[in-house]
Amino acid sequence: MQPITLHSFDGGIHPQENKHQSTQSPIAQLPLPAQLIVPIGQHIGAPADVIVAVGDLVLKGQAIAKAKGFVSAAVHAPTSGKITAIEQRELPHSSGLEGICIVIDTDGKDQWLAEIANGDQAIADYLEADNDILTNRIRDCGITGMGGAGFPTAVKMAVKDKKIETLVINAAECEPYITSDDMLMRERGLDAIRGIQILMKLTQADNCLIGIEDNKPEAIKAMEDALHKMHGEHHITVVTIPTKYPSGGE
Repeated sequence: MQPITLHSFDGGIHPQENKHQSTQSPIAQLPLPAQLIVPIGQHIGAPADVIVAVGDLVLKGQAIAKAKGFVSAAVHAPTSGKITAIEQRELPHSSGLEGICIVIDTDGKDQWLAEIANGDQAIADYLEADNDILTNRIRDCGITGMGGAGFPTAVKMAVKDKKIETLVINAAECEPYITSDDMLMRERGLDAIRGIQILMKLTQADNCLIGIEDNKPEAIKAMEDALHKMHGEHHITVVTIPTKYPSGGE
C-alpha cells in the first residue's frame, strides 16, 4: 500500500476520559439471571418471526425467531431454559415503547445446542467458502451492527459485484467511557482479524485499514501482534489516529 496520510476534520472536542475503570479487569461473563426477556426486534427492519411456543424447552444458541424478509435478523436463546411467555413487554429503549418479547426461565445449565457445541455448524475453510454460504450463515446467526440501528450485517455484505478498494474498520471508540472494542482487541485480536478477513472476502476489498485512537496503545499492539501471527499476505493495516471526539464508537 501507499503511505497513509491522515486527514483531520474541523471542530471536535477532547472530553475528559474515564476509561480506566473498565480496562483494569479482563472480559468476564455475568452470572445467569433467573429469567431472560428477549425482544424479537433487536435490529432495524422487520421484527423476526417467532418459531417457538410457550412451554418449549430451548438450548443456548437455538433459533427462537427467524429473519423475516431481507432486512431482518434471527434471534437466538441466550441460554438454556423454558419458554414461559411470548408477549408485549417494555423494550430497553429510550422511547419506552413495548414490543413482542420471548420470556425464558433459565435452568442454570447454560447448555449449548448440540450442533454448535460439537462444531457441526462451523465452516472450516471460510476463506474458500462460497460467498452466498457465508452471507447466509451471517444472516442465520443474527449478526447485526452494534450501533443504534442494529443494521443486519448480511444486508451490508450483499454487495454482489460491487467491488470496493478499501474496507475501513472503525475501532476508534472515541466516547470517553466505553471500552468494549478496546478490550475485545486486547484479548481477542486474532478472532477480530479472522472476522475482518471474512468481510474482506465478501466485499472483495483489496485492502483493509483498522483505525484505532492513540489513547489505546495496548489494543494497537494486540492487533499488530495478531496480524504478525497470520500466515500469508493479509493486506490489513493498523492505523493509529489522533484521539478526537467524535470519531465513531462502533
